[in-house]
Amino acid sequence: MEKQSQLEEYLRTLEKVAIAYSGGIDSSFLLFVANKVLPKNQVLAVIANGIMVPRKDYEEAIHFLKENKFQYIEVPYKPLEITEFRENHKDRCYHCKKALMTALKKVANENGYENLLDGKNADDLTVYRPGNKATEEVGVISPLAKFEISKEEIRQYSKTLGIPFWNKPSNSCLATRFPYNTTLMEKGLEKVEQSEEMIKELGIQKVRVRVHDNIARIEVNPEDFEVILNNITNKNKETKEEKNTKNQNQENIVEKIKALGFSYVTLDLSGLKSGSFD
Repeated sequence: MEKQSQLEEYLRTLEKVAIAYSGGIDSSFLLFVANKVLPKNQVLAVIANGIMVPRKDYEEAIHFLKENKFQYIEVPYKPLEITEFRENHKDRCYHCKKALMTALKKVANENGYENLLDGKNADDLTVYRPGNKATEEVGVISPLAKFEISKEEIRQYSKTLGIPFWNKPSNSCLATRFPYNTTLMEKGLEKVEQSEEMIKELGIQKVRVRVHDNIARIEVNPEDFEVILNNITNKNKETKEEKNTKNQNQENIVEKIKALGFSYVTLDLSGLKSGSFD
């Protein structure tokens, strides 16, 4: 617990902090600890409300804030107005994060909070994260990275603190589901979100639906292949009478995703590859 103690002592020296809150376990842990060691009126969560975040994740984040009675401000954010994001350039994350953190810091400063912190951890420093440069340029403080706290350590500390979603799978911006240099549109992002939510309803929590024109490519861990294949097989075996039963869900997962506007739905046999489109 030495690292957590160092983090707590550091937060005390700052006395008053705003935290860029995403709803993920990293920023949730940081926010929870800040509220633990500082008066609640000295900690402010600033959360962006934008289409790049799945609605369910956003709603769960707001629920966490309300349930714990943490101070927070919602900041409207429209990433599709950023050319580099909309055109899905390889450095889109840099431009998006630069605009986002600038907006969040402005709100924090306007409310009397000089220091804006984020949930970047030690692991984020070892992979391609163009957004890291942006946060540094804006002057965002990353205490989890500063004290070399890893994702796994954050999960274990969070479990000890009683944060209920300590083991929740990491999610990422919906733009990562599209190949670089593919123009992003609101409808396309919504289709990905809906597709992934349908798959999660089968009991699969780690999923990415990658989009290639009119093809939806499902990435899940190999141990979850059987869940999807059984869903397709069992639905196809249903009799006409069973399919017409009241409240009976008639479509298998492939048909459901196709109904969103995809011509083909595939299952990637290589399994889930987090970060394949960064």
